[in-house]
Amino acid sequence: MGFLSSLLEILGFGIGIPLGLLVGFYYFIYSKPNEVKEPVIKTLHELDKSALQDLLPDIPLWVKNPNYHRVDWMNKFISDVWPYLDKEITGMIRSTAEPIFSEYIGKFQIKEIVFERLSIGTIPPVLNGLKVYETNEKELIMEPSIKWAGNPNIVVVVNICSLPIRVQLEDLQIFLAPRITLTPLVLAFPCFANIVVSLMEKPHVDFGMSILGGDIMSIPGLYHFLQGTIKKEVADLYLWPQTLEIPILDASTVAVKKPVGILHVNVVQAVKLIKKDILGSSDPYVKLSLTGDKLPAKKTSIKKKNLNPEWNEKFKLIVKDPNSQFLQLQVFDWDKVGGHDRIGMQLVPLKMLTPFDMKEFKLDLLSERNDTCCFQSKNQRGQLVVELKFVPFKEEMGRFSGPLDIMERKENETTNENGIKEGSLSSDEGNTIGGAGLLSVIIQGAENVEGRCHNNPYALIIFRGETKKTKMIRKTRDPRWDEEFQFMLEEPPLHEIIHIQVISKRTGIGFRFKESLGYVEITLADVVHNGRINQKYHLIDSKNGVIHVEIIWKTI
Repeated sequence: MGFLSSLLEILGFGIGIPLGLLVGFYYFIYSKPNEVKEPVIKTLHELDKSALQDLLPDIPLWVKNPNYHRVDWMNKFISDVWPYLDKEITGMIRSTAEPIFSEYIGKFQIKEIVFERLSIGTIPPVLNGLKVYETNEKELIMEPSIKWAGNPNIVVVVNICSLPIRVQLEDLQIFLAPRITLTPLVLAFPCFANIVVSLMEKPHVDFGMSILGGDIMSIPGLYHFLQGTIKKEVADLYLWPQTLEIPILDASTVAVKKPVGILHVNVVQAVKLIKKDILGSSDPYVKLSLTGDKLPAKKTSIKKKNLNPEWNEKFKLIVKDPNSQFLQLQVFDWDKVGGHDRIGMQLVPLKMLTPFDMKEFKLDLLSERNDTCCFQSKNQRGQLVVELKFVPFKEEMGRFSGPLDIMERKENETTNENGIKEGSLSSDEGNTIGGAGLLSVIIQGAENVEGRCHNNPYALIIFRGETKKTKMIRKTRDPRWDEEFQFMLEEPPLHEIIHIQVISKRTGIGFRFKESLGYVEITLADVVHNGRINQKYHLIDSKNGVIHVEIIWKTI
């Protein structure tokens, strides 16, 4: 029975192959091909509903969505530079992949892994549309729709046990909807410091792969498995809110230093100052400022004819970098006529201070600035006694966790009747709003401010009777100031408003020397509760004027 079945199989195989070849040859030679009908071309309004629905995925986004812009010029640019991008991108792929390949040499009997051919093809990706977002922050947000049906030629040869196995990638299709953010915008070229990329939806990736000439993607279930795996892995890494941040500029070169705390300065007294007046005395006063700060220096009162003056005057200075900033103290002799003579000066590095700890310094005055801060001087010009205390903002506590934790525990500890120290609830935990702080007002710019006689606008800020103003910009309706003004307050401005007015000033001779271009009054309750607002406000008494203001509140 077994011999008979084997004989029948051999006969069937021997007869079936010639018969199949004969039928196929006859069909190929004598059969007539079907005539190819010319496609029917219709306009969109002539198509029915089902035909339109089939066309919708292929219609560019700038047709379907008015928020997307047509970017044919960008597609033309990419098409022209694609051959050069091909060389650069393939070079990056090769340099990235070869170290990874080398890790597998010697494992699993692998002797060599090399690229036999590496090219991303001649067909560039296409942008179907570009959406640009306008925000109040210093950033630019774009959402392009990218489709790429490429013809890459990538062949990798894996040499296993002296047997070369060729793996080829072909027919690659990628559909992406990324969000690209250029942030922050800076003055240094290329005008942004970082590129932040995230995907707004899961990408569509389709490709073919052949091993030893056979298409492995035709294996049942493998195609859908790879599709799902790729989408899941990419989504876990880059699907919004996950991001990929690419630094463009060095952070140290573009970083804007922001206030981190307040330096409390008590100018106590000076001892044995040298004589600067002809009559054998001096009229001393002290100027104090922080290095790297553009704010005007603060001054004590003038003590007439006194070589051992006592001031006991307190000042507050805004600190931006306690590790690199110095407190600069200069003692001058006031003169009624001419310039004031400098008696001496000294520098105190803020890094010598422990947060929340009041420290007294007795400084020997020097004739010139000495960054090494040697407090001893051979030529005696007198001594200056000051008390310093650095208090960081609550938002910056993490940067000074070491000393701050110790000092904060000391401040919060109380002693009970038995003499045992107990921790008390700090004011920060009981009331997150109360306490002194710094109010920063940043006037970014204005739009569509138009005067009747002239357009030389500047902004005027009025708060608690104090007036500050920006620089004047000539002949513009869209001024850009980007200036910051700071107010140190003993309590949060919960029930107060700040008045900001845009004024145009005539530069020549004529009538209407100044002209109001509009104003706005901003309540500060939201700033105190939220810590920051960044909005554009329509100017009152202006037809279309808008002013962009950012206000920040930091508590001590």
